Amino acid sequence: MARVQLEHVTKRYEDVTAVDDISMEIEDGEFVTFVGPSGCGKSTTMETVAGLTKPTEGRVYIGDDDVTNLAPKDRGVAMVFQNIALFPHMDVFENISFGLRLRKYSDDEIRHRVEQAADIVQLEGMLDRMPDEMSGGQRQRVAIARAIVRNPDVFLMDEPLANLDAKLRVHMRTELQRLHRELGTTIIYVTHDQAEAMTMSDRIAVLNEGKLQQIAPPLTCYNEPANLFVAGFIGSPSMNFVEGELAADGLETKNFRIDLRPDDVPGAAVGDTVTLGVRPEDVHLVDTADSLADTTTQIDARTDVLEPMGDEIFVYLLLSEGAESSMEQDPATSSDQLLMSVSPDTEVHEEEDVDVVLDRSNIHLFDTTTGEALRHGLTDRSEREPGTTPTEADS
Repeated sequence: MARVQLEHVTKRYEDVTAVDDISMEIEDGEFVTFVGPSGCGKSTTMETVAGLTKPTEGRVYIGDDDVTNLAPKDRGVAMVFQNIALFPHMDVFENISFGLRLRKYSDDEIRHRVEQAADIVQLEGMLDRMPDEMSGGQRQRVAIARAIVRNPDVFLMDEPLANLDAKLRVHMRTELQRLHRELGTTIIYVTHDQAEAMTMSDRIAVLNEGKLQQIAPPLTCYNEPANLFVAGFIGSPSMNFVEGELAADGLETKNFRIDLRPDDVPGAAVGDTVTLGVRPEDVHLVDTADSLADTTTQIDARTDVLEPMGDEIFVYLLLSEGAESSMEQDPATSSDQLLMSVSPDTEVHEEEDVDVVLDRSNIHLFDTTTGEALRHGLTDRSEREPGTTPTEADS
């Protein structure tokens, strides 16, 4: 096991910067997930740790060793890829042991390591099977076992579940958490799937356009996003965003106002444009908001589209006359719309006038220009002071 440290790592390809000055430290035995949209730099960052890509600038450390210029085979890492890439003409035992045989391990050592790895990933009794005789999940376990037998200091996993069906992905998420608990090895995991990132990780590193936006425990990224990008990316469905102007006695938006003292918004002043963020589960019908300790004044709305999801109903709300339907415009970015989540037994219908309130304790305020978070919750003062970076405040 080993900690992994990146110091000002940058990777450029001619005029494209894939990774832009990323610094982070991953503790020994920690499970950290790189998450972000396609092209954000998460796989390239992992490849610099693996040695498959040499950074243009910066240093990479594994344990106490500077491995920036070391070959992948000398770094003590093992990778599991999205493409499982098993040898079709070899059985499971031969696939798992292939790397050990190349390194000239003894037959007894190879058999011991393979049987131990097969036991960890629950492949007992399958060592003589061929890959085409196995399910997708079983083949993925073979690929993981092939990495385990090397006893690496660090596991690197690049979207290993992406090619599995939805039900099998959920099962394999559980298997990977169990594997991490048993091995205690440092794991760096790459995915664009929020559910994987939120459920498996000790911390998640959110990347966008090659830059590290925030590295923190999953619930911190969800409840205290460092900026507008993290707030909009983490969580499904996305957070609602409404722009407003900070006035002397509150925040004035196009369709409603929020009571607020400007002094309670660090880094902002009267007249500044501020973006209010609120998650769908923090928008409530007035009739069901009795249990909330502190709510905004009621907001007039009209229901548009309902999406029953089984355990909840997503309700698209129009806030003004003539507002575009939620089918025409993303409610998360429209000042004329809100997305609300309600329990499945709530009596609500399409094209119905309703009154809603927002839970003040879960309202977020962001600087519209820079995107940086100004405050989380309007009941107590935010813990984050203006000017702190994502890594300083949340890692």
